[in-house]
Amino acid sequence: MKSLLPLACIAALAAGPVLAAKPAESTPEPLPLDELNAFAEAFQRIKSSYVENVDDKTLLQAAIAGMVGSLDPHSSYLVGEDLENLQSLTSGEYGGLGIEISQGEGYIRIIAPMDDTPAAKAGVLAGDLIVKIDGTALKGDNLGEAIERMRGKVGEKVVLTLVREGQEQPFDVTLVREVIKVTSVRSRLLDPGYGYVRISQFQARTGNDLRNALGKLNKDNKDRLRGLVLDLRNNPGGVLNAAIDVSDAFLKEGAIVSTKGRNAEASFAQSAKPDDLLFGAPLVVLVNAGSASASEIVAGALQDHKRAVIVGTRSFGKGSVQTILPLSGNGAVKLTTALYYTPKGRSIQATGIEPDIEVAQGKLVSQDSGAALHEADLPGRLNNGEGKNAQGTATDKAEQAKAGLAQSDYQLHQALNLLKGISLLGMAQPKI
Repeated sequence: MKSLLPLACIAALAAGPVLAAKPAESTPEPLPLDELNAFAEAFQRIKSSYVENVDDKTLLQAAIAGMVGSLDPHSSYLVGEDLENLQSLTSGEYGGLGIEISQGEGYIRIIAPMDDTPAAKAGVLAGDLIVKIDGTALKGDNLGEAIERMRGKVGEKVVLTLVREGQEQPFDVTLVREVIKVTSVRSRLLDPGYGYVRISQFQARTGNDLRNALGKLNKDNKDRLRGLVLDLRNNPGGVLNAAIDVSDAFLKEGAIVSTKGRNAEASFAQSAKPDDLLFGAPLVVLVNAGSASASEIVAGALQDHKRAVIVGTRSFGKGSVQTILPLSGNGAVKLTTALYYTPKGRSIQATGIEPDIEVAQGKLVSQDSGAALHEADLPGRLNNGEGKNAQGTATDKAEQAKAGLAQSDYQLHQALNLLKGISLLGMAQPKI
């Protein structure tokens, strides 16, 4: 099987138009002759004095990669398999570990593990730092090296040494490369009338998948939903058009997102079309530090239009757009060409989306009150006149389900409670 790129930096799923485009024409500036002479001299010194022979193509490709990689964490030089794999990433199927990474100041940080992938199953968390790969220390300032060393054949093992906040010692996680098939949209009913949709990654088909999911939820509920939780936690981003489609599904009008760059072709604006697929029902959006790029476009648009309440913790803060610019020789550069802005003109680059209601993820531990005694437990007690005992009622089961949700996913539990409160208040208001 052909080896595919198992890991991609978050820029590979950038919430920007991944377009094949020609560089914009502009008035060229005078070339710095001294620096060009120094480059040519360094090239010749390497060719003549390096301990091993290095061919010209390798040196020149390394020079391009270094030049582009020095700009920002999301710009890179793509050639051969790297260029092919970028397309497979956005299609939703590729070989790898199922994590998104970015380059920090001296470290490689995991932005988010993807649902149902080797990384997620092994307990890898957003925010973990990768310090070693297969026992060899990793240079934190070289994202390309990290990607290169983690690629390999499907079925092979990779040992990552991670550092996690709150733990004193690094620890190892063994992952097995798989063909990653990302299910973009998952949905279920949380309670009668209240739906849940999780988007794990924005792919080309995510907009259509969302519409199908909402249709199924309404069908399962046998009526229109009274409210929806949209879960964008640990969603590293994806295709810009998918983020626009998802935002448009809940907005009737107004701006969704705009981008601004140095060149005119890097700037554009997108507005919503009529029809809200929730018909105005309340919407709560969950975000966290693993919500990046396209996720932040959706959260920002819905927040600015006051269409949704954003709940969770501050998002990652990637507000830049990458464009694929082809080069001669079957290569390309993925270059940051613009910043994107929310409907109110906010740039969230390096700041993120602040939630309307901050709810940190927590774990509830139930307090055992011992064996509780009820009237139904007393010998010789009377029935309620209808031949029924208050044991195992539907209310009891519902309360048990709620307790389970609170313990397994505290943020989602709080989001559901908020959603119900908004729905009840909305229903109580007189219609004018």
